[in-house]
Amino acid sequence: MKNISFGQYYPADSFVHNLDPRVKILLMTAFIISIFFIKSFFGYVIIAAFILLCVIFSKVPFGSVLRSVKGILFLVLFTMILNLFFVREGNVILDWKIIKITDYGVLFTAKMALRLVLLVMGTSLLTLTTTPMSLTDGLESLMKPLKLIRFPVHDVALIMSMALRLIPSLMDEAQKIMNAQKARAASFDSGNVFQRAKAMLPVLIPLFISSFRRADELALALDARCYNATPNRTKMKKLKAGWRDVVATFVTAGFITVIMLDTFLWMGVF
Repeated sequence: MKNISFGQYYPADSFVHNLDPRVKILLMTAFIISIFFIKSFFGYVIIAAFILLCVIFSKVPFGSVLRSVKGILFLVLFTMILNLFFVREGNVILDWKIIKITDYGVLFTAKMALRLVLLVMGTSLLTLTTTPMSLTDGLESLMKPLKLIRFPVHDVALIMSMALRLIPSLMDEAQKIMNAQKARAASFDSGNVFQRAKAMLPVLIPLFISSFRRADELALALDARCYNATPNRTKMKKLKAGWRDVVATFVTAGFITVIMLDTFLWMGVF
């Protein structure tokens, strides 16, 4: 669990860290949308180059970004197996009993795996380079138009911020509980899938109890500080876009333009 980097913030003084959180959220949204338009492997190379460039300018260790992929390895493998054996289009390269693998299935499987891995690596940079408080302020600022329909913008942004902040704490708590259970001769690595799932019950129950206790303590702390989500709350630090945000926007727009051009060429539009 210590290898999971999702929800964790890596402190550094870098170009990416100093970007406006609103700009980072918008650029990340554009990144997520653009990655689903990729049709060729050249597009995935462009996305990989973009992520590498962001990692370099963020001063975040590349290993921290790669650790974010460990949490979805099972999902990636499961998706690869499904696509490999159930995509029947293309020329058959292996036909044995009920197993039939085609060349198009192999290419489609590789593209799906790359899409998932690059998607998680790119989005993990948002939490690694942005504090939960900055994410809350950015989300609240971007969702301000929803106040016209009486949507609780501040409440939703605060809930998301607390969820991101508590992820590392819950991971540490789960690791402590597992270590305590191992000291009592509990085994989490032996047996089949059902036996391992059953062995996790002594971990999940105290973890849920600890989570509710943390939520109750947080509610009491907010109440003791007279916190309320009034519409006239002021902020100590106001968000302001600068030259870094302009440069990041143009660079991201350039990469997305190249991806869209490659997609149109692949589809034969031009």
